[in-house]
Amino acid sequence: MLEIRPFTGADAAAALDARAELDADDFDFLLGYSARRGFESYLEQLAAHEQGLGLPPGWVRSALWGAFEDGTLVGRTCIRFELNEHLLAVGGHIGYAVRPGHRRRGHATGILRLSLAQLAQRNIDSALVTCRDDNVGSARTIEANGGVLENLVEASDGPTRRYWVPTRATPRR
Repeated sequence: MLEIRPFTGADAAAALDARAELDADDFDFLLGYSARRGFESYLEQLAAHEQGLGLPPGWVRSALWGAFEDGTLVGRTCIRFELNEHLLAVGGHIGYAVRPGHRRRGHATGILRLSLAQLAQRNIDSALVTCRDDNVGSARTIEANGGVLENLVEASDGPTRRYWVPTRATPRR
């Protein structure tokens, strides 16, 4: 069963392996991680960021959690509880990633669904979720979670799709 949760010290090896894997995709799996400070210190930093404490300039209160299936780290999510000007333009409320060896198994769809539920618990009814225009898999993931394309904007790394996604699942009839 897929779950998202805060990283723990026991997750260090898997998280660092995932970080190395995603480097090949030029994706920062562990935002703000510094090997000099170590993983335990990084966990303290993440906990502070969830509380809105010690945020670097331009950052907002957020949670960076691992996504686990039956105890195996398959990906991660970054859930932002508020938006600044940059995030409203191109970053959105949620950024997610799936490790290369776990792709095409529905994990991204599940990670996004669980992340949306976290925003719903904080009374955020609609989340902005973005992806590069050429990232067909991510666009499908967002649309599978009810995302409605608002527009396409130019970002520093190319055209970016901006979707609004309801955070509460709509009952199926």
